[in-house]
Amino acid sequence: MTLNQKIKVSDVMTRSPIIATPVTSLLDCAKLMVKKKTGSLLVVDNNRLVGFVTNDDILWALVRKSKKDLSSIKAIDIAVKKIATIKPEAPLSEALTKMKKFKFRRLPVIQNGKLVGIITMRDILSFTPEIYPELNEIEMLREEEEKLKRFREAKTRKTKYEGICEECGNGDILFEVDGRMICESCRSGM
Repeated sequence: MTLNQKIKVSDVMTRSPIIATPVTSLLDCAKLMVKKKTGSLLVVDNNRLVGFVTNDDILWALVRKSKKDLSSIKAIDIAVKKIATIKPEAPLSEALTKMKKFKFRRLPVIQNGKLVGIITMRDILSFTPEIYPELNEIEMLREEEEKLKRFREAKTRKTKYEGICEECGNGDILFEVDGRMICESCRSGM
């Protein structure tokens, strides 16, 4: 039995997912997503999952139903209603398999027909990063990429010198502008 089979969905899932009611307006859904820094909301009615709204769904509604105000469109109107779910007692490996099969990053967790949580790819990776050893390599590559970016920015950055401004004659930190060394106040006055 591997680590993925021993760990249950309930060990990793988020127990208080961000939810909306079926009558919540899309404008309020969008505000809630921004406030909670999430890309989706579960649409719940009496503790039962009735839909799923993502930021892509809201964007679609904005483009397709642009004649309507987002505050007049309800979450249930655009919510995906056929949703892949998982049970809390399922092994983590099953959650990963479902996510891969359906190309989802999140799965609502349902027990006895009621919503009890949500499991996301982020939940899984933060709980068991050893599932994907190549993540370490990816992180190292990102770090190197950031260093190269900072190096390139440093090379193109205007060099600062201390000295006498060629424009006003005051001593200050100077910047090279059009081949002349001038202070910040003269530079911003150009």
